[in-house]
Amino acid sequence: MPFLPHTESDVAAMLKAIGANSIEDLFDEIPSELIIKSLAKVPETANEMEVVRLMQARARQDETTLNFAGAGAYEHHIPAAIWQIVGRGEFYSAYTPYQAEASQGTLQLIYEYQTMMTRLTGMDISNASMYDGATAVAEAVLMAERSQKKGGAHRVLVPESLHPAYRRTLKAIIEMQGIEIVTLPCPTGRLELSTLDAVQGEFTALVIPQPNFFGVLEEVDALTDWAQARGALAIAVVNPMSLALLKAPGRWGAKGVDITCGDGQPLGVPMSSGGPFFGFLACRKDIVRNMPGRIVGRTTDVDGRIGYTLTLQAREQHIRRAKATSNICTNQGLLVTAATIYMAITGPEGLRRVAAASASNLQALRARLEKIPGVRARFGDQSHFHEAAFDLPKPAQAVIEKLAGQRILAGVALGRDYAGMDGVLLACTTETKTMADIESFALALESALA
Repeated sequence: MPFLPHTESDVAAMLKAIGANSIEDLFDEIPSELIIKSLAKVPETANEMEVVRLMQARARQDETTLNFAGAGAYEHHIPAAIWQIVGRGEFYSAYTPYQAEASQGTLQLIYEYQTMMTRLTGMDISNASMYDGATAVAEAVLMAERSQKKGGAHRVLVPESLHPAYRRTLKAIIEMQGIEIVTLPCPTGRLELSTLDAVQGEFTALVIPQPNFFGVLEEVDALTDWAQARGALAIAVVNPMSLALLKAPGRWGAKGVDITCGDGQPLGVPMSSGGPFFGFLACRKDIVRNMPGRIVGRTTDVDGRIGYTLTLQAREQHIRRAKATSNICTNQGLLVTAATIYMAITGPEGLRRVAAASASNLQALRARLEKIPGVRARFGDQSHFHEAAFDLPKPAQAVIEKLAGQRILAGVALGRDYAGMDGVLLACTTETKTMADIESFALALESALA
């Protein structure tokens, strides 16, 4: 159908019919100070040729770089078969599976995804996914509050070693609901029990990242037991790829954590100008009725045939309204499809190889970078996965900008989120890096610091 813009006379006729003087009158409830008069970087007019050239220039910015940045978005190899399958019409154009009898294929795939995630995390039940890792953490905290007697203590303990973007999202979502966030310092790069012992008063949950934002591995067993011994819930925030090597959250401490969440991007989801992402959330069976989002269950029909359906739908669309457990309206179905196929194709041994290669490359990167004068691994006495922080003799942001001119994405400058860390660079490796890549990066970094 062609696009037919309204003429000025069309607009005038419609405004007259509804009794308005201008289009702006239709939005008079918006305070004037919130209205932007123009967009500084958008030209007033441009013809088709100019727009095409502009978009081509933007697309060239996505050309391949030597990428050593992580911080929540990881460049893993994605087998070609995965998105060839995901791109099939049955998956690519399928809408949300409200009508179970017409959506058995989609529901079965989500059920398989849930099964894989429970095996990976060691938890009892997984939902059908969340928007992203940051909102999954916020929903996990709200779920913990609902799961505690008398509605929880309205107080959650969060280490500063949790991803800064996750902490900002958590603050935006839960502070308006009267829940206090107690941010715990991590001067050694991880959360120490001595810091926790200084906490006064009741709290609902302790958030435990593994690995944390600095790539450091936390003392998860001790932290889980500490929280649960005080009647609080333990919430694990994990990189799913790390679980191919590390202990599953369901086995942390004496009883395992209560809720596990994180971002599934490492599982077959490509990086594309800041997205896409999908969150995952899993929990113990006894608190499942407080879990947000969708859960797909398997059953049998009157003839004994296996069938799949949505279950425990305590969502706002299903009559619940204000009593709903969450305002999560959908799941990231297409990305869940990719993750499910990725895990199926890669298999347990393949996941272990990817994770082991990523860890091995990080050791090689650290050893090589520390040969550069003035470069030292911060938190070097701790165990790491995927990424590590490095002290540089120059501001990290300036180094990143200089290497970007050589099409090398050096990492993330920690000074933006952590006071006193202007000279600290967070660098990451995955299985996609070779020794030649690491050497190229080291030589470029050495030149930039000279």
